Order: sequence, then C-alpha cells, then structure tokens
Amino acid sequence: MRVLKSLLATAALATGLAGAAVAEDKTKVGFIYVGPVGDGGWTYEHDKGRQAVEAAFGDKVETVYVESVSESNAEGPITQMALSGADLIFTTSFGFMDATLAVAEKFPNVKFEHATGYKQSDNVSVYSARFYEGRAVQGHIAGKMTKSNIIGYIASFPIPEVIRGINSAYIHAKKVNPDVQFKIIWAYTWFDPAKEADAAKALIEQGADVILQHTDSTAPQAAAKEAGNVVTFGQASDMGEYAPFPRVSSIIDDWAPYYVARTKAVMDGTWESVSTWDGIGAGMVGIGEITDAVPADVKAEAEALRDALASGEYHAFTGPLNKQDGTPWLADGETASDYGDDGLAGMSFYVEGIEAEIPSN
Repeated sequence: MRVLKSLLATAALATGLAGAAVAEDKTKVGFIYVGPVGDGGWTYEHDKGRQAVEAAFGDKVETVYVESVSESNAEGPITQMALSGADLIFTTSFGFMDATLAVAEKFPNVKFEHATGYKQSDNVSVYSARFYEGRAVQGHIAGKMTKSNIIGYIASFPIPEVIRGINSAYIHAKKVNPDVQFKIIWAYTWFDPAKEADAAKALIEQGADVILQHTDSTAPQAAAKEAGNVVTFGQASDMGEYAPFPRVSSIIDDWAPYYVARTKAVMDGTWESVSTWDGIGAGMVGIGEITDAVPADVKAEAEALRDALASGEYHAFTGPLNKQDGTPWLADGETASDYGDDGLAGMSFYVEGIEAEIPSN
C-alpha cells in the first residue's frame, strides 16, 4: 500500500510539474487599449486582433488586456502588465508612446509594440496603417455626394496622423468638386460619444451634409441618422449597423495579421524592433462595402481609386500641391515622401484651400 501511495504521489507530482511546464511555455501577450472593447471602432478592431492571436495559437498563448486607459496615465497599467509576466505588450494609441518607452527601459526582456508612434528602442517596435489612403476614397465619395458643398470633419487631436487624413480627404473631395469646403471641429478625444455627437450636430447646423470622423464611436452616425440626409463613413471599423445610409462606406483597420505575425516572432525567437507602415495594398487598411446609396458611377470611381492606391499605381499625395499659405509643396507629378522636413510622418500643415487653422496641442 505504501508503495502504491508513493507511486501515486510521484505520478501526481510529475503531472503537476508537466502542467507547470505547459503553463510556463505559454506566451503571454498583453494589450493596452485607449477605449472600451465595445466602442464599435478603433479599440473594437484591436481586440479582434487579440482574438485572432488566440485563434491562431490556441493554448500556446495567453492574452490579457486593459481597456479605457488614459493616455496621460498609461505608465502604471503598462508596468503592471509587464510585472504580470507578459512576454509581448501592444500599446494601441499614439499617446501611449512615451509611457511605453519608459516601461520598456525597465523591462528589457519584454517586447513592446506601439501603435501609430515613431519612437523605437531595442525592445520597442512601432506600427501604423496608412489611413490617409482610405481618406482619399472617402473624400472622393464625399465630394461627389455633397449637395451643400460643405463637408464636416470631426478630428481628435492635432497630430500628423489626423492632419494627414484631413488633407487627403480634402484633396480628393476638391478634385471632383471644386466648390467643396471643409469645416473641422477638434473634439480633443479619441472616444467620447457625447462630445462626438455634439460635434456632428454642430457641423450639421453649419450646413454640412457629409460628416467624416477621426474619432472612435458610432455617435456621429447616430446623429446623422437622426438629422436625415447626412452622409457618414465608418471609422476604424465597418459600423455597418448604420448602412446603407447614412454610413455609405468605411475605413476598416485590420490588425489581426500583424498581431499574429509579431506574436509568432516572439514565440520562435525571431522578434526584432521594426517600423511598419502598411496600407490598402498590404490589407492593413480596408475599404468597407460602398453601399447602393452611392450612385453607381461614383462607386465605380471610388473602387478604381481604391485599387490604384492598393497597387501603388497612384499615391494619395501627388502634386501639384501647395501648402495652406500658398508655398509650393509638391511639383506636378511628384509624390510625398514618408519622412523628411515635409514628409508625411511629421505632417503639421494643411494643404492649400483648407481655411481652418491647426490648433496647438
């Protein structure tokens, strides 16, 4: 009996150790979100990417997340996630940049990935999408569909990513409608449904019959639906519950392939610090279904523009283009560079024709 008990105890110990080994073999992947996972936009799509990691690797990974993290107070949650044993942490908002760098310095064995930022280190990568390509398609549709010639734009923060989007949308709206005007409201938030709804209503009161947004909730869609005869576009996610009208198309962020690839790189030991900036062609930016509320010829033109951007045949910022003050920026046929003094990565100016001013941060 004692021998049997000893054998059982040994077997139990072996099973326990094996279980611990399996747990230790799991790669722990963390996500820091600026909004709630149910925002229907930006954070919703990042969380779909997290779920894709789970689906791809099953019990080889453990994923965790913290939602609605303030950009001004992100260091604590990122630190806690690193302390909890995360091997890889994705911080998914521009304002998390400095906090990510600070925590990464304290945890050199943890890998960090920062969305939409530009500061790297040995254990910090950066990644973003060329959202401005999607804005070009939206601008084309907007310029064709507006009857008042006033297009409203709800902007979040005056950073290059947002300014690029405004410029791209304006350029392509103006190409097809020389009379178009942009009215811009800065909400100073990524996600605040009440503020976003108020901004949409204010723009509609100013005559806008098309609303574009670089904020994350569906509140502008709801405001447009209530007003009637106002066109909108889904932001970051399809927001298809408002299709076929007012939402007539969307920009969809697809982070899943990137998240799966970077998790695999940590798992197989090939991860290194990189800078990734992909667009429609790579599939990181998708154009949601253009509904039948858009005239057939406009839909065909928008799809052709999407395809040209995807193939690289056309660049969203192609000259001749001047800066807002009339000084030359791009010569005829010249395309914008990503980096440099007047490159897209640091864009801090409007193009000629936009009458608004860029506020200071």
